[in-house]
Amino acid sequence: MFAFLRRAALCALVSGLTFQASASVSTPGQFAEQQIRHIATLFPGRMSGSPAELMAADYLQQQFSSFGYQSNTRQFNTGYEWQDERGQQHPRKVTATSVIAARAGEVPQEILVIAHLDTWTPASSKDIDNNLGGLRLQGVDDNASGLGVMLELAEKLSHSPLHYGIRFVALSAAQNNLHGVDDYLQRMSPVEKKNTLLVIDLNSLITGDSLYFNSGQHTPVAVRKQTSERAVRLAHRLNIPAASRVLTSNDFAGHNAFDQAGFPLLDVTASNWKLGQHNGMQQRSRSRHFPEGETRHQTDLDNLQYIDRWLPGRIALRSRESVNILLPLLQELANPQR
Repeated sequence: MFAFLRRAALCALVSGLTFQASASVSTPGQFAEQQIRHIATLFPGRMSGSPAELMAADYLQQQFSSFGYQSNTRQFNTGYEWQDERGQQHPRKVTATSVIAARAGEVPQEILVIAHLDTWTPASSKDIDNNLGGLRLQGVDDNASGLGVMLELAEKLSHSPLHYGIRFVALSAAQNNLHGVDDYLQRMSPVEKKNTLLVIDLNSLITGDSLYFNSGQHTPVAVRKQTSERAVRLAHRLNIPAASRVLTSNDFAGHNAFDQAGFPLLDVTASNWKLGQHNGMQQRSRSRHFPEGETRHQTDLDNLQYIDRWLPGRIALRSRESVNILLPLLQELANPQR
């Protein structure tokens, strides 16, 4: 009984906050930034299977529903290996929660937009000692940024005409090799797979030096021209630094399960492929404030206070840039000239 009342109280809290975070804003990127800050502040430690993840999923589902989308949450079982101080592995099972929202178009085909919901789960005692992941990790860059931009795109497209439908998925169990993407793919019917024209993956849009619009290894050249190359042209027209590349197996994001399954992929992230091992892992130049050149999984770095101090204005800038590029791109893709 107590657990039920506690869950009801949490849902009531989230519902109240939903109204505040859904205030009408018109400047591109402003709503995305608002959502990034809201998610990072209210739902730190969004580890797969955690109460914070479940609350964040409830919040996102309510947001999508308020925009008029058919939306629901989906739970699935997964797990990971925990390594103790002696180096021994112990299996840990979790029940993760993803959020799915869709709006149908004139035809059955649709575009899938994903952003991972979960933050890093410590997988060893060493992770905990190094402040990697855990209950305090806000995950601003990785990946409240993707969620915030996704929500603004969904809100802006909620009343636009659609020839092709759009499906938004806030996917859990994407960190720690928890196979959330694999679970989603396994649940797709043959018809759903056939009707998925493109997958757009939004991930870590803040810390990196510039935006990249990368194509998957199995994305046809014709689709690259309409997606990654078109995105870069839109960016340059707006004087926004941006680049694109075809991902390889050596790249940080080169093992995307959707790409491996043969879906055309547009991978959107902020990084710097000119640095480090030239694989996108290093997001920016190493410095005193960013000694590894990245913030992913690092509790003391990937939070609002730190990013606002050492990258002032970056969250607002990247929110605006991402929306200004992706919104017209999605509108074009969903409504091709006929």
